[in-house]
Amino acid sequence: MKSFSHIIFDNFRELLHFLKSTNFSKAILIAIAVTLPIILSIRFGYLEIGLALCFGAFWSSPSDVSGNFRHKKFGILFSAVLVMLVSFIGGYLKFETWLLIPVLGILTFAIAFISVYGFRASLISFSGLLALVLGFAHESQELEIFQYALLIGAGGLWYLFLAVLWYRINPRAQTEELFWETYILTAEFLETRGKLVCPQTDRLELQSKLYEIQDKLIEHHETLREILLLSRKSSGRSSYQAKRLLIFVELIDMLETAIANPVNYDKMDTLLVHHPEFIKSFQKLIFEMASQLRLIAEMGGDKSKFPRNSKLAQCFVQVKQEVAVLRNEKGTMDYEGFLMLQNILEYLEKQFEKIKKIKWLLGNPDMRSVDMVDQSSAKRFVVAQDYDPKLLASNFSFKSTIFKHSLRLAVTVMIGYALGNFFDFQNPYWILLTIIVIMRPSYGLTKSRTKDRIIGTLLGGAIATGFVFLIQDPYVFGVLGVVSLVIAFSMVQRNYRAGATFITLSVVFIYAIIRPDVLTVIQYRILDTLIGAGLSFVAMLWIWPAWGYMEIRQQIRNSVKANRDFLGQIANYYERKGKVTTTYKVSRKEAFVETSNLSSAFQRMAQEPVSKQKYLDKIYELVVLNHTFLASLASFSTYIQNNPTTEASLKFKNFISKIDENLEQVLQALENSKSDQTPIDPQNNHFAKEQLPTFVPQNIDLSSEVDVKLERELKEAHLVTEQLQWLFSLSGKMLVLISKIEFD
Repeated sequence: MKSFSHIIFDNFRELLHFLKSTNFSKAILIAIAVTLPIILSIRFGYLEIGLALCFGAFWSSPSDVSGNFRHKKFGILFSAVLVMLVSFIGGYLKFETWLLIPVLGILTFAIAFISVYGFRASLISFSGLLALVLGFAHESQELEIFQYALLIGAGGLWYLFLAVLWYRINPRAQTEELFWETYILTAEFLETRGKLVCPQTDRLELQSKLYEIQDKLIEHHETLREILLLSRKSSGRSSYQAKRLLIFVELIDMLETAIANPVNYDKMDTLLVHHPEFIKSFQKLIFEMASQLRLIAEMGGDKSKFPRNSKLAQCFVQVKQEVAVLRNEKGTMDYEGFLMLQNILEYLEKQFEKIKKIKWLLGNPDMRSVDMVDQSSAKRFVVAQDYDPKLLASNFSFKSTIFKHSLRLAVTVMIGYALGNFFDFQNPYWILLTIIVIMRPSYGLTKSRTKDRIIGTLLGGAIATGFVFLIQDPYVFGVLGVVSLVIAFSMVQRNYRAGATFITLSVVFIYAIIRPDVLTVIQYRILDTLIGAGLSFVAMLWIWPAWGYMEIRQQIRNSVKANRDFLGQIANYYERKGKVTTTYKVSRKEAFVETSNLSSAFQRMAQEPVSKQKYLDKIYELVVLNHTFLASLASFSTYIQNNPTTEASLKFKNFISKIDENLEQVLQALENSKSDQTPIDPQNNHFAKEQLPTFVPQNIDLSSEVDVKLERELKEAHLVTEQLQWLFSLSGKMLVLISKIEFD
């Protein structure tokens, strides 16, 4: 149990990280962008102008997210243009309700459909939807429609100016925050692997946690890759970017090296049943590595406070001494245990070298002595978004998740607006706002946001009611409203429930300034939120639902194809040797990304109603098989890159061909094509036994010292043989599983 002082220290440290986070700084920017025009316009008597600038800034802010700064600028700029156009069109929506409802639906669909162009486009789309919905909240009485729309656009440019200014003041903020999070996630990944060593743990739960951390890490790697590789070098920042890029390479290698060294824990338990001391020794070593990564994250660039390498070195000495005992034991089982532990030890030594390299790079070395990353080759690792107009046409189909989401959102907005007008609610646009904020393409996320939104609104309403009874000063309400707004925007990404609570508080406090019947406002706010949330949830269930099993086939296909391409590159390299090509590295990166995407797709499917989770167990097996297949590929890849290998034999080529053939049949089955071959039963095949011998010669004298060259060849035979047999078995299991699943 942690002491009270430790709990206080941890909470204080968390608060400091929150205050230094980009989410908090962005919330401050939004608060300035929104409040300053209002204050100045009240001071000089131009409230309508101030409101227009305020709305434009607020509606353009969603696309201000982590990523390449150039993309961020264009995202905010396009948001400003979109909200200006939507405001201009919205100014002429003076139709009767029966005509306005279908027009509102068409506009909602058109704006939401922009999301086909990727994540940042979805944020621009959200800005347009905000402008469309909140346009009902205020109608300018003093400005012409075109003037009001132009001022909305100017408000977007005002926010863009603040975002650029803040970036110039603190250009490293988002990069450093992403690195901090990546250090922590990498430490958690290593620590979880360390916990898996103990046979008394719940390995199924830990393995699931490991996949989740891996997916988060790959997501962070993608964002950092975009920032570091696509950012233009400016004066005074090139050395910083070069160092961070090299550190980034080490962090990627740490993840890939870990995945490339999977452990057969059941086999390890059997081999080490008489040597339980190894478990504690290896765990101590792994946990110390994780601890050092956390300290690096906390200390930042302060080299004097970095953890010393000597503590890790002492852990290595202890483990090496214990592993050496098995080398002199008699019997094949003991020697196999020695090889297993020796491979794990070598893996941990590689991780130690990467941690030392990160510390060295953070210690401001002379960069002239460092090999730089080739920017032109590295940019091939960043996937450019396709903005071809044909993408709109290709997604205009019920096969597209975004098309169905846009259509579902449009219908729900029309129903919400009709209900709001029919029952004459005080602010029917709150229903529409709740719908566009809550509804997402996936059922799981919509469900969780619905629950968090309802709880947050009820909690915020209760707290606001207490404040209204205790406080009557409008100036205090103004301050509380701004503070609540800042906290709301800074929390909405980290904790949506807390964000919804403070959004409700800020709305109530702002209304309390201008309306005496604020308690009525609170009641309608809660009622409108409940109606909007209820409509969103029901729509996800009944209006063109996009269940996970409808898209999981494509995700499996993408993952299998990426793994197959990576296998082909590995086989090619093993045969030709030489320098690792960029194509090889790109195929490895794609395999990791697609396997992570598959894992995320399965998580979404697992959050859906049980009645919609078709073949969940078998699909989970496929997800695990793909992860295991990639781990085996990465292990094979790492070994042949870092060790001299013998010439590729004909048996090796035949074996690779057989594995590739299995994967091809898996892809054909996923394409719903008929294969003319019967799926191989992985439990009953003679191919592996015929093609590859056992790795330990039966006549070896295990009691004598093994020749170094022979030992190296034994290690190669051990790893290559086991990996090929394992890959063949996995590909066969995939084929058998695919044949049992009906995706349609």
